[in-house]
Amino acid sequence: MGFQELLLSGVFVIIPLAIAVVLKLWLTKDIVIASVRSIVQLLIVGVILTFVFDSDSSIYMILMILVMIGAASQNVIKKGTLIPGIKWIIILTLTAVEAVSMSIMLLFGILDFEPEQIIPISGMIIGNCMVLSLLFVSKFTDELENSEEMIELILSFGGQPKDAVSRSLKSAIQTSMIPTIESQKTIGLVQLPGMMSGLIIGGAPPMEAVMYQLLILFLILTNATAASVMVGFLSYPKLFNRRMQYTGLKNE
Repeated sequence: MGFQELLLSGVFVIIPLAIAVVLKLWLTKDIVIASVRSIVQLLIVGVILTFVFDSDSSIYMILMILVMIGAASQNVIKKGTLIPGIKWIIILTLTAVEAVSMSIMLLFGILDFEPEQIIPISGMIIGNCMVLSLLFVSKFTDELENSEEMIELILSFGGQPKDAVSRSLKSAIQTSMIPTIESQKTIGLVQLPGMMSGLIIGGAPPMEAVMYQLLILFLILTNATAASVMVGFLSYPKLFNRRMQYTGLKNE
């Protein structure tokens, strides 16, 4: 695909723009901003990745992964400002999940320690962890706001902090994991996943593409569980003081 084909693909931006204008959806500005940002960001990433791949340097590869973790963390932190200490919890979670996942795949020889393999897979890991963390933080915050009286009641009867927030914690973890589980039930029947489609378009045999996609699916399922559980169990102690009193969410 060349620059000319890219320009022609702009018709897929013009169509929703036209619909938004005709129906007065007030989304014209958002569509334009989203389209321009995606073009600029992806072109910049393309240039950076070209440099990283050509240099074949482990240092640049690690720096690229750290930048992805930083950007993903910042996106989640914006949504979870009410939870005390959420900044370092998210950074620690994304870093830990990425490190463990990559260590396992490198140890078992599933991947080679090369930028062309490590960076794309890392992007999938970090991106999915970001989305799942966002879901968890949003649901956990809502649950805590609606369960404050129940939490106080459990504590007043001698319950431990974990007991007091157990229901809210489990509900938030379930909510963040369900989309991943449900999407895997229909994978291949309703849609061909992105990595599999990309490999097939690139000329890889369909069965080889399937094998890589299954790796990613199982990896994402593990990430869904690990990210949600880590964020949850690192977050809830921050809601209580040393006397095990519920201090709640931060005020906006």
